[in-house]
Amino acid sequence: MSNYRRARMPGGTYFFTVNLHDRRNDLLIREIELLRTVVRRVKQRHPFHIDAWVVLPEHMHCLWTLPPGDDDFAMRWRSIKFAFSKRLADTESRTEAQRTRGERGIWQRRYWEHLIRDDLDYQRHFDYIHINPVKHGHVRRVCDWPYSSFHRAVRDGIYPADWAGDGLADDDVRWGE
Repeated sequence: MSNYRRARMPGGTYFFTVNLHDRRNDLLIREIELLRTVVRRVKQRHPFHIDAWVVLPEHMHCLWTLPPGDDDFAMRWRSIKFAFSKRLADTESRTEAQRTRGERGIWQRRYWEHLIRDDLDYQRHFDYIHINPVKHGHVRRVCDWPYSSFHRAVRDGIYPADWAGDGLADDDVRWGE
């Protein structure tokens, strides 16, 4: 077992990238209502605030703020991934190791997590989440992607409706996931 450590800050704000095992799959948008239902139920049992979220066909990015005194985002992700997988037909291919452990072959085992350090770090990740459908070529304008908290941010006056409306220019800086 690896000696992998995650940053923990009770009540902290975290950026996450969570991927499907099969990066050519469109399961997350095909089953978007199931994903929304599962997230809502996990939030009811284990509260957290969704600052931003975007769901793409095979991966998602989000910013969460946990309640004061709580740093257990891992339990929340485990609950979301398990409940989502449990409600899907068992048709995906699995490795022998996955079958032995009783795991589904839907999700990558790990996910990327980053503890937000300051306001600038927050803003950069917030923007990155919302520009992601354009970055991946799913739409030319951020406002055209339906599976994003961008629309809530427009309603809340955080972004204008035409933010990043012409897509990414060739010389835009694109930083990694």
